[in-house]
Amino acid sequence: MSDPRPIRLHGLTLGYDRHPAVHHLDGIIHPGDLLALAGPNGAGKSTLLKGLTGEIPVLDGRIEVGGDIAYLPQADAIDRSFPLSVMDLAAMGLWRRLGPWRGLRRTEPAIRAALATVGLSGFEARPIGTLSGGQFRRALFARLILQDCRTILLDEPFTAIDARTTEDLLGLVRAWHGEGRTVVAALHDFGQIRAHFPKTILLAREPVAWGPTAQVLTADNLARARLLSEAWDEEAGICDGARHAGPSPLDGLVSAPAPAHRHSHGHPHHHDHEDAA
Repeated sequence: MSDPRPIRLHGLTLGYDRHPAVHHLDGIIHPGDLLALAGPNGAGKSTLLKGLTGEIPVLDGRIEVGGDIAYLPQADAIDRSFPLSVMDLAAMGLWRRLGPWRGLRRTEPAIRAALATVGLSGFEARPIGTLSGGQFRRALFARLILQDCRTILLDEPFTAIDARTTEDLLGLVRAWHGEGRTVVAALHDFGQIRAHFPKTILLAREPVAWGPTAQVLTADNLARARLLSEAWDEEAGICDGARHAGPSPLDGLVSAPAPAHRHSHGHPHHHDHEDAA
């Protein structure tokens, strides 16, 4: 496991086919942060996670990422029809260190231990296609355990699973946080965020606020996120001011400006952020 390093975002714009989906994002994700990504549907939460992993290209600005990253995509993005056993799926977490075909027999105790941690002892030979939604999510968390990375990215990890599984997996997230790992999770349940995630980024294709959760998930900020999301133009290209000239708020609470005169992206011309720390 590599040494912890911050993830730094500098005027970051991410998107698809030159159409931005997240833009003008500056900040630091510190080692050991337990950070939620919140925002309306289509706010860019998944896009940001994919950008951090390098799955989609940076359109403007840059990302500085140090160390290995483990990434859990949304469950519906994973093909469960592939003929894998639960043991095989969890073992995929070791591929980076061992390669796909070497040494799995000698690591079998570690795989079984990971499955036991997520409550899947005795499920090793079960085909993944026979698992319930909660059981499948547990198996994916076992794979994350075996990846043993300092930074863990989770995209809607608790959606459409039972309450017992959610609580068990939240316990694992808290344990990772206690070990000093960085955990960033895209979530839609504000109650869950307030209860378990001390820091939050509120997105609406651009940053609305970033900082302590209680200061981010305010009524005013949530209303502004909805307004920005509704005003967004899906077909707009990258704006000329993608790298804004304002101060770079790389720490503390980031509060985006109030809505102003808008252009084709549906975001303000003024892009300076206030550091409220």
